[in-house]
Amino acid sequence: MKILFFTDTHLRSSNPKNRKDDFPKTLEEKLIEITEIVDEYGIDYVIHGGDLFDRPDTSVLTVTKYANIIKKINKPIYIISGNHDIFGLNPATLDRTMLGLLGNLNFLNIIKDTDKIILEKDNVRVQVTGRPYTYDIDSSISNYILDTVDSNCNYSINIVHGMLLDRPFITGIPYTLIDDILETKADITLSGHYHAGYGVIFKNNKYFINPGSLVRITNSIKEIERMPKVAIITLDETISIELIPLKVAKSGYEVLDRTELEKNIYRNERIMEFKQTIDSALNFDKVDINDILIEVAISENVNEKVKEEALKRIAIAQMKNI
Repeated sequence: MKILFFTDTHLRSSNPKNRKDDFPKTLEEKLIEITEIVDEYGIDYVIHGGDLFDRPDTSVLTVTKYANIIKKINKPIYIISGNHDIFGLNPATLDRTMLGLLGNLNFLNIIKDTDKIILEKDNVRVQVTGRPYTYDIDSSISNYILDTVDSNCNYSINIVHGMLLDRPFITGIPYTLIDDILETKADITLSGHYHAGYGVIFKNNKYFINPGSLVRITNSIKEIERMPKVAIITLDETISIELIPLKVAKSGYEVLDRTELEKNIYRNERIMEFKQTIDSALNFDKVDINDILIEVAISENVNEKVKEEALKRIAIAQMKNI
């Protein structure tokens, strides 16, 4: 049995501000290549990790355009809903969305958190379950852990759309570590949502796969250097996984506009220089704003223009609080 997995397509009809190319056309080309990969590798089933669309109320025209390409896959497609596929981060709104419409028309198969799908091919039986995005998905590791597997199945796959990561992330953003869910009974955990992805990780005799988003929207250096991929999972006597880079995907430096990124980097550098100049010249043991004003004004170690700017900013901040 061969399964193709990809995630976070964010289908839309407009260009994100960070893209220099014709983004909708690029999306079409990527979907076309996926249909070709399905044929070339003899894929039996296709799994999408969520965020098929960039918004739940994508226009009928846009949905029709991409659906006409997706239908050429001509294989069963299974998907869970991502945060961009639903309203208010609530899976209960699915029937009011374009993804829900495609599911109700049997164009694709939407897996809900109570579903247990059985896939079969050449005496190989695979249990497939899914956990769609919810606002609190990363509040408990139980949202990622599969508890039960059909005894008649050779393998189990669990699909999640959440911040499942291979290493700690930014403070303040909820996430779940792979190391914390190693007790899952899923032989393979497929995840989306985290666009950078982490490839294929094998731990505790289990596979964790996130090939990364099919699209690159942000202009971070990590995204610029990343190439979109799909994963091909082969299940027979053993499990084998291959990541396939998309040939039509261009270098991030060609399609992502770094102008705003460079502006932000320059701006942040100037702010840090300004802060360091003030910090090194003044004693900020005092917290009263008037005392700070006086120390800035009388300091001899601060450039006059820097001093003027500091006083101006503090004044503006004071006026906002009146």
